[in-house]
Amino acid sequence: MNINELTIGQVKEVTSLLNDNVANNKSDLYSRYIGKYVICRSRNEGVNAGKVVALDETGVILEDARRLYYHRPADQNISWYEGVSNSGLSNDSKVSTPREKLIVENYSLTVCTADAEKSIRNAKDYEQN
Repeated sequence: MNINELTIGQVKEVTSLLNDNVANNKSDLYSRYIGKYVICRSRNEGVNAGKVVALDETGVILEDARRLYYHRPADQNISWYEGVSNSGLSNDSKVSTPREKLIVENYSLTVCTADAEKSIRNAKDYEQN
């Protein structure tokens, strides 16, 4: 096949196949996180934890989302929110009341272990004075 001899119809067909492949791969990238309990770090919304309901390149919807105002991992040998996603929250962490949350901005997701999810879900709500 000589690419210089393709008809316009053949070029359209190849372009369509390539676009479908890109769309399917993008969908697979996002769909693997649906239903998972994650820690979501974003520019303006800070650090939140919750179950992913929907997401794409523009944003994410978290069910039972809790903002992690102050967070340290239960296992002090692991740092930051990655540590929280692995071992759960320390007793002195401060989290919000669970709510559904839409985060529309740049974000990253870190999947939590079952123990970490349980720790975050069971953390006492922080009450501001």
